[in-house]
Amino acid sequence: MSQRSAAVLILLVAAAGGCNKTTDPTPAPVPGFTITITSAGVSPKTLEVPLGSRVLFVNNDNRAHNMGSDPHPDHNDCPPLNQVGILQPGQRRETGNLVVLRTCGYHDHDLPNLTGLWGTITTK
Repeated sequence: MSQRSAAVLILLVAAAGGCNKTTDPTPAPVPGFTITITSAGVSPKTLEVPLGSRVLFVNNDNRAHNMGSDPHPDHNDCPPLNQVGILQPGQRRETGNLVVLRTCGYHDHDLPNLTGLWGTITTK
């Protein structure tokens, strides 16, 4: 390599390093709305979400849970919640879009009297 070629290469490397523009960092994703199921119950028990939102249910318990809308056993108060259904341990599933301003109650269909598995989602 000639001295001239080496000098050009050095200039190109230096220029490339000097041209690095700092860009605005990518904004952190907005956390979703999540309800976690454990052996102790659901958490949080009450959740407020914007109109049109979906809520993710995550089963961190060691048994299956069958989540549905109130009232038991009809589950007809808030149909988008019924999309969660049966969650095996480790599974997660979203509700449908919550498009009505209201408070929706939910529970575990298979354990309807276990108050630790009762909760509400309010759309605002």
